[in-house]
Amino acid sequence: MQQRKLGSEGLEVSEIGLGCMGMSEFYGTGDEDESVATIHRAMELGITFFDTADMYGPFINEKLVGKAIADRREEVVIATKFGNVRSDDGSFQGVRGDAEYVKNACDASLQRLGLDHIDLYYQHRVDPDTPIEETVAAMKELVEAGKVRYLGLSEAGVETIRKAHSVHPISALQSEYSLFTRDPEDEILPAIRELGVGFVPYSPLGRGFLTGSWKSAADLPDDDTRAARFPRFSEENFNKNLELAGRVREIADEKGITPGQLALAWLLSRGEDIVPIPGTKRRERVEENAGAADVTLTDEDLARIEEIMPRGSVSGERYPEQQMRAIGR
Repeated sequence: MQQRKLGSEGLEVSEIGLGCMGMSEFYGTGDEDESVATIHRAMELGITFFDTADMYGPFINEKLVGKAIADRREEVVIATKFGNVRSDDGSFQGVRGDAEYVKNACDASLQRLGLDHIDLYYQHRVDPDTPIEETVAAMKELVEAGKVRYLGLSEAGVETIRKAHSVHPISALQSEYSLFTRDPEDEILPAIRELGVGFVPYSPLGRGFLTGSWKSAADLPDDDTRAARFPRFSEENFNKNLELAGRVREIADEKGITPGQLALAWLLSRGEDIVPIPGTKRRERVEENAGAADVTLTDEDLARIEEIMPRGSVSGERYPEQQMRAIGR
């Protein structure tokens, strides 16, 4: 597994990371032992970059990740996030980015992770009621105190990124990006490349569509919340998007790789500053995802992918309307 640089402050991570959210919530019931084994297997494969957040679970995903890496801390880069506020019962309480909250959230995450510092600390969503300068100034204080090494933002807009970067260098922006979601190509990628900010695509496999694992909506687990939470999984959109994913499978089959590996290799080909974080809670899937690092796509491959899945071909928005309003602030 090769290393890639995120930002200009010295952060280096494996070219493919591991998103840990689904181990604790949203994508069906988790198995802690298998999740820990999956993290360990990822490390054996050379993956060093692990992504979590305080809200996942809520609150239990950081504990799981901390447990898994406790005896191998120096081998990994841990990224976590604050800002999406949830109560103990799981209900969402809005977004906060005020200085007091930032500092308290960091201390709580450190305790759950069992760490003395967080490698990469993201603001999960931008607080519309708090100037980004205040939020990043508080994050900067965490860096100065040794509690955080590098700073990141998630789903922020271009002007917000510029303002944040002027307070303290931002090493990474995490936003959704995949063959299903090409929006960052318009303004976000040009802007962060101008600033020297790395890019971390989440949901790089289209929330599972691009793995080629499903033949119908019935293949989703009964306790999987995707159909209820994401318009692309609605009854009117699901089969259309499944058909798109089938086109990816055709090219993957010709190359002797899986559809997921093709989708990840496509992202890796978009630039050396891009580090996708496919999520999984199973060892066999992390092995498959890691294999994408060995896939080379030719110019002909890339042109065919563009032909079969042009921008805008996916059906449905990424999130419901209310959540979409929190994107690109």
